[in-house]
Amino acid sequence: MLKLSRFLKSRNMFGRPIDVGGGIKGQTFSSKAGISTSRSDFGVKGFSDRIFAPYSIFKGKAALYVSPQLPTFVKLDSGALRVDRRGCVMLTFMPAVGERKYDNEKRQMFALSATEVGSLISLGPKDSAEFFHDPAMLSNNAGQVRKSLSVKPQTDGTGYFISLSVVNNILKTSERFSVPVTAGEFAVLKTACSV
Repeated sequence: MLKLSRFLKSRNMFGRPIDVGGGIKGQTFSSKAGISTSRSDFGVKGFSDRIFAPYSIFKGKAALYVSPQLPTFVKLDSGALRVDRRGCVMLTFMPAVGERKYDNEKRQMFALSATEVGSLISLGPKDSAEFFHDPAMLSNNAGQVRKSLSVKPQTDGTGYFISLSVVNNILKTSERFSVPVTAGEFAVLKTACSV
């Protein structure tokens, strides 16, 4: 447990690994999965003592990068804190362009709200969920870009398919990403979202 706590403390704010020592000289340890640590005291503008690490799933046709975005707060004259921007869990999908290569330029993002995260982590092995977003909902471009995220169980019960469909009527494009997620990967994803 001591090694785990030293490892978690060794990550900086951006999830990059640094040398924690205590092993073979010059050896570092890094991981793509992460869990929350420490207390729940938030400061102004979202700074806190908590450390959140992203979680990545790389598959043959696409990659899924899950990253928590903390809420930001504004300090009022009374000294109380008010939510300035709500937190979310950002899902980033990237298409594969070769073996173990993914195109970051063609990535698509989908922000899950707290309620949507709750729906995701409460899914049973045979349940599915679907979320729809319009990034320009309250503007003149409403309906021009539609994003649809679906989480469906695999037919053999060994995991889920997480798919993102993006239809952009402005650019006349339609993109679809589908990442098969094993039951173990989904369990890690649920745990990371619920800590």
